[in-house]
Amino acid sequence: MKTSLLALAVLTATATGTFAQNLTTELVAQGFARPVFATAPPGDTGRLFVCEQHTGRIEIIDLATGQVLPTPFMTLSVSTGNEQGLLSMAFHPDYANNGRFFVSRTATGGNTRVTEHLVTTDPNIGDPTVIQQIVAESQPFSNHNGGQIAFGPDGYLYVGLGDGGSANDPGNRSQNGSTNLGKMLRLDIDAAAPFVPPSNPFVGNGSVLDTIWATGLRNPWRFSFDRGTGDMYIADVGQNAWEEINFQPASSAGGENYGWRCMEGDHCTGLSGCTCNATNLVDPIQEYSHSFGCSITGGYVYRGSALPTLQGTYFYADYCTSRIWSFRYQNGAVTEFTERTQELDPPGSQSITTITSFGEDANGELYILEQGGQIWRLSQDCGTSNYCVAGGNSTNALGASISSFGSNDLSANSFSLAVNGAVANQFGLFFYGPNQAQVANGNGFLCVSGGLHRILPAGPTDVFGGVTRAVDFTQPPMSGGPGLIVPGQTYNFQFWYRDPAAGAAGGASYNFSDALSVVFCP
Repeated sequence: MKTSLLALAVLTATATGTFAQNLTTELVAQGFARPVFATAPPGDTGRLFVCEQHTGRIEIIDLATGQVLPTPFMTLSVSTGNEQGLLSMAFHPDYANNGRFFVSRTATGGNTRVTEHLVTTDPNIGDPTVIQQIVAESQPFSNHNGGQIAFGPDGYLYVGLGDGGSANDPGNRSQNGSTNLGKMLRLDIDAAAPFVPPSNPFVGNGSVLDTIWATGLRNPWRFSFDRGTGDMYIADVGQNAWEEINFQPASSAGGENYGWRCMEGDHCTGLSGCTCNATNLVDPIQEYSHSFGCSITGGYVYRGSALPTLQGTYFYADYCTSRIWSFRYQNGAVTEFTERTQELDPPGSQSITTITSFGEDANGELYILEQGGQIWRLSQDCGTSNYCVAGGNSTNALGASISSFGSNDLSANSFSLAVNGAVANQFGLFFYGPNQAQVANGNGFLCVSGGLHRILPAGPTDVFGGVTRAVDFTQPPMSGGPGLIVPGQTYNFQFWYRDPAAGAAGGASYNFSDALSVVFCP
């Protein structure tokens, strides 16, 4: 017994690790007609506004009930080509006081319009009357409209425009400073037209429009700002080989050239317009080839509270294959790159396909929008599962098994652990840690690593080799310090027990149950 307890003490003192978080998706609402964007006014935690591409409607979801309000917030006339229509909206940072919001659409006739509107005296109804036109851009072709608009941390409105369409940017518009096409615009909508902030990078440059913030984009269908850092992530849809994610730090003064049309992702296209791999071009931070998909759907850096271990993680997807990935971008490097497709696949027979957009509510929680009309929210999977194996003991060839009962809700404080199949009337104890392992130890396996914490009081098994222990989250080590149990994280539990008869027969005098992985909900 002394040897095994000492081993546990050593592991507790020397091992380190991080907690994982299990994800799932929950259906928030369905029945939309080609939903392509979802957002909320600043501070409005009760509603989610959804743009329907070809109906021109903006619908409202009541997040408390999951119901779509019977009357649309607003309806506008739009073109209905495959990449045209109502594409996004943005609420003024002071929307709660001024009621101003902005809409990006392909208007009837096929040209891009960004317009300003006002909410009516009914907070659930917007006025379709155009207060002022912010952007009016002719589109030579029906594709590559871009369409995303968003307010940056500087309070300016950013507008992403595609290169005008067709293939290979035949007008070389992305590198042409005399057109807004293929650019990121930065506009001061609190100033008079043409809404140019004096700090825009090309102000005073006669060969580049003052409205332009960055150049060299093909079709920035979705871009976003990290609400925690202010950094910008631009997912630029590729031509026929590579999809890319470009990054602009919050400290940027603008003027970046992201390389299209002479570069697609990190690769030379052989087209003119700029010099491939020139030092003035900004390479993407992430790319994938068309063996993984065909059209990137950019997302957001997670800054919500329901998934605390994913803070700072950027999510994105592919429209064609419906694959979903995430990564962190830290100190100039992509880390923790993970495919999330299977993890985020909904339970049962439902599935997520043709992902048109991600959405972000006022709390920073993330949503996935499907072209078929469903909207899903990322959430934690508050479940339990057994892993590892139990070593047989002197009275049970199958060994001891661990389970739980009660609630995984920390606020309920009613979670308990149970073990069956151990040796009767023997000392044992429960312990837990952040990481999973399978290391031979005693007559079984130590299945938990990363800093182990004992759950006291310890106690003997009963005459049947069973024991239960309530986990009181208000008591140490669960209540504070390195053993603190917090919502949204995965913890791994196991039971150690004595087995003197096995020791007398030439084995070890102690053993372990299998292990239990538990995700605790808020």
